[in-house]
Amino acid sequence: MQKISLSCRLLEHGADLDLPCHESAMAAGADLRAALNMQPYDGSLTLPVGGFAKVPTALQIALPPGYEAQIRPRSGLAAKHGVTVLNAPGTIDADYRGEIQILLINHGPEDFQIRHGNRIAQLVISPVVQAVFCQEAQLPETERGAGGFGSSGLH
Repeated sequence: MQKISLSCRLLEHGADLDLPCHESAMAAGADLRAALNMQPYDGSLTLPVGGFAKVPTALQIALPPGYEAQIRPRSGLAAKHGVTVLNAPGTIDADYRGEIQILLINHGPEDFQIRHGNRIAQLVISPVVQAVFCQEAQLPETERGAGGFGSSGLH
């Protein structure tokens, strides 16, 4: 398994939180925690049914060139409470240095309370490939052709 060193900084409202870590030896994602020790939160945030909010993590990272960080939902939050990452996966580019915030939405049947330190999302580091887009008069044909949504016959 490939590993990279990632420079991080915790802001004051998350100074008591641990840096993200992989919870098992083969985990792809590192858990991110809510950093709610500041105004207007006072330690917690209620996400109403159907509501969404940017949840601070107090974490800043310095990705090396050629990498991105993806913000992904935690399966337990989604399965147990209907809470997930609204723009999943969210992308953090290598040149971003601001605080990571998680855009959560509550699809569950009741309001959901997030407390300071709760694990709210996963951070996955991935290599990036950039495309050079080339205008062509025609594209090579394939068996599938222009068939879109559901056209492959898979259920």
